[in-house]
Amino acid sequence: MKVTIIGCSGSFPGPDSPASCYLVEAEGFRLLLDFGAGALGALQRHIGLYDVDAICLSHLHADHCLDMCGYHVARTYGPEAPYPRVPVIAPADASKRLAAAYGMPDEPALETAFAFRTLTPGTFEVGPFTLTARLVNHPVEAYGFRVSHGDRSIAYSGDTGESAELVKLAEDADLMLCEASFVDRPGLPDGLHLSGRQAAVHAAKARAGRLVLTHLVPWNDQATVLDDASRGGYGGPIELARSGAVYDLA
Repeated sequence: MKVTIIGCSGSFPGPDSPASCYLVEAEGFRLLLDFGAGALGALQRHIGLYDVDAICLSHLHADHCLDMCGYHVARTYGPEAPYPRVPVIAPADASKRLAAAYGMPDEPALETAFAFRTLTPGTFEVGPFTLTARLVNHPVEAYGFRVSHGDRSIAYSGDTGESAELVKLAEDADLMLCEASFVDRPGLPDGLHLSGRQAAVHAAKARAGRLVLTHLVPWNDQATVLDDASRGGYGGPIELARSGAVYDLA
């Protein structure tokens, strides 16, 4: 299993990264976790435009799903259209929400490019992967994911505040992609996001093998976020996510 960080910027694209998007590959199958603003362009540095086999959206905030609209254009109007529909596993009403963002009353519906399936908590198969989805702590319906292939697994927090469900998803995972939107300080809001220190606390509880801090908001000093994580009691390797970074879990 191979993981490529397409985008890891939090809330909006930063100068060095699109918003959230992670490419997971095994046995020639290519799965996207989230498809945030700016990700479609960067994705093409790593795979062909039409090589996505499935998409899972953790929630429907724009920084996690907005480039679905551009990808609809590519798959609906490309030179060899119509292309096979891509399975999309997403929270309820994803198609309607994305169509509204696109502004497409006179356009073909998103279903010309995508086959939507409603995401609910549980475990299911996507290509060669076993995915487990759990609700995490965010103001909208939001999920974290565990993706497994053979004896390897990754955990992806999506967007979350402190969450016992995230710890369960990341238990003994080889790689934990965990959001760290906040610089650690007293009085952080509950049920919204994590700081680097809080991300490390979750990774320590889960005994995850490696912690990669994601959803890095551009206005933060990222060295401070990484330093915060060093104070979370986690003993494994910690690093900041970077667009283009590759983790080979073979």
